[in-house]
Amino acid sequence: MGIESTTATGSTTQAVAAPGLREAKKRETRQLISDRATVLFIEQGFERTTIAEIADAARVAKKTVTNYFPYKEDLAFDHQEEFVGALARTVAARAPGETALAALRRTFLAAVAAQDPVAGFAGFEFTRMIADSATLTTCLRGLHDQREHRLAAALADATGVSADAITPRTAAALLGGVHRVLFDRIMALTLAGRTNPEIAAVLHDEAERAFALLAPALDAYAPA
Repeated sequence: MGIESTTATGSTTQAVAAPGLREAKKRETRQLISDRATVLFIEQGFERTTIAEIADAARVAKKTVTNYFPYKEDLAFDHQEEFVGALARTVAARAPGETALAALRRTFLAAVAAQDPVAGFAGFEFTRMIADSATLTTCLRGLHDQREHRLAAALADATGVSADAITPRTAAALLGGVHRVLFDRIMALTLAGRTNPEIAAVLHDEAERAFALLAPALDAYAPA
C-alpha cells in the first residue's frame, strides 16, 4: 500500500509538472524567436528580413515562427497586448476616490521614472528600426488606436454607461491623445541621441504640463 501511495503521488506530481514544463519551454522558444528577429530587424531592416531568416537564426521551422507570431509585425511588437491594455488596466485598478485622469497621470509618471520600454524607452536601435519602417509605423498607429478603444470601454464600464456613449469615447480620445503625444516625444528624443535618463527628466515636466491641460475637463471624471 505504501508503494502504491508513493507511485500515485509521483504520477500526480509528474502530471502537474509536465504542463508547467511545456509552458515554460513554449515561453523560452517564443522569446528566443523574438530576440533573434529583433537582431535581424535592427541589422537588416524590418522589410528586408524574411521569416525564413528568422527561423534559421532561431533554429526552428518557419511554421514554428508563424505559430507563435502569426504576423511579421508581431515579432517586432511582441509586448503589444501589454501596450494596448495598459490604460484600460490602469483605470480598472485606480485607487478608491482616484479619478481616471489622476490614475493615468500617476502611472505614466511612474513609467517615465522607471524608463519603461513599453512607455517608449526602447533605445536608439529599436526606435530607429520602427522609424525606418513604414509597416511598423503604421502598425504602431494601429496599436495606439486599439489602446484608445480599450480605454473607452474601461471608462464606460467605470461610469456605468454604454460602450458607444459619447463621453467615455471623448475622454478616451483626450487621454489616449496625450499618451500618444508623449510616446512620440520619447521616440523623437531617442532618435535625437538623448539618453534614457535625459529623456526621463524632460518627460517628467512635459507630462505634467500635458496632463494639466486635461484637468479642466477631466479632473472630476470617473472617480473610483
